[in-house]
Amino acid sequence: MTPLLTVATPPVHLAVLQQFRVIYGTMRQYFREVEDRCGLPGSQMWILQEVHRCPGLGVTDLAARLGIHQSTCSQLVEKLVVRRCLIKTRKQEDQRRVGLQLAPDGLKAIAALPGSAEGVLPEALAAMPEVALQTLYINLFELIRHLPGRDDAFASIPLADMLTDPK
Repeated sequence: MTPLLTVATPPVHLAVLQQFRVIYGTMRQYFREVEDRCGLPGSQMWILQEVHRCPGLGVTDLAARLGIHQSTCSQLVEKLVVRRCLIKTRKQEDQRRVGLQLAPDGLKAIAALPGSAEGVLPEALAAMPEVALQTLYINLFELIRHLPGRDDAFASIPLADMLTDPK
């Protein structure tokens, strides 16, 4: 009689590590697809998507919508202006303020998006029940608290910029 082969369940810490690998790999794969289809990194596509949703949006409000630092947002916007995907316009009510509009190349990029520019993780988080999100928040807070060399500055950098290969 042949003994049954059993697959051992990994210890919980390794199972959780595997879950992070699935999340990371899925996000990375999605942002590669976004860049292949649109010709722009996911973080820049998210900016175009927000300007498409709200033409005339300013950089301060845009940074708040993306949950990133205003200076990071300004740098990304400048790259899109140089690539002729965004146009800066002075606001009628206050000539000191600049609003953003999509340029034709920005509209083409938006049309090529395979899904949400934010990526698959924010979409999945938005679909979760509130109680599950609160539990996840508490548990991730505890995990982060134990990370050696943690850098909270990463919280204001778009995921797409962290997951793509530097060029």
